[in-house]
Amino acid sequence: MNNSNHGTNTSFAGPPREKSPIKSYRDLEVWQQAMDLAVECYKLTQRFPKTEMFGIISQIRRSASSVPANIAEGHGREGRAHFIQFLRVAQGSLKELETHLLLSARVGFLHDKESGPILRRCSDVGKMLR
Repeated sequence: MNNSNHGTNTSFAGPPREKSPIKSYRDLEVWQQAMDLAVECYKLTQRFPKTEMFGIISQIRRSASSVPANIAEGHGREGRAHFIQFLRVAQGSLKELETHLLLSARVGFLHDKESGPILRRCSDVGKMLR
């Protein structure tokens, strides 16, 4: 996307969107996407074996919910440096989540048709965090 203010829009995506002011972390698209990812992880793990309730299910849910939580916490801190640090923590939680999802696929809790889309969603959130 072309974010320059040079008066010419060379993007083929159409005219730039009007951006509303960010009043809350809830206005951040990355937080919204991370929340959607966490909800998807909760739903996905409902089908896992009940014996994994305190194992991989707990790990996936904890790391998935940690991503938007760290974005929110960082946004609430004073100063850009603190916010950036919390985005790094969120990125770490995201990598932890990806690892748990990959492990779940390897042990047969997830099928390829399930793991592919959710891992792509993780990648998209990771790009936004960076």
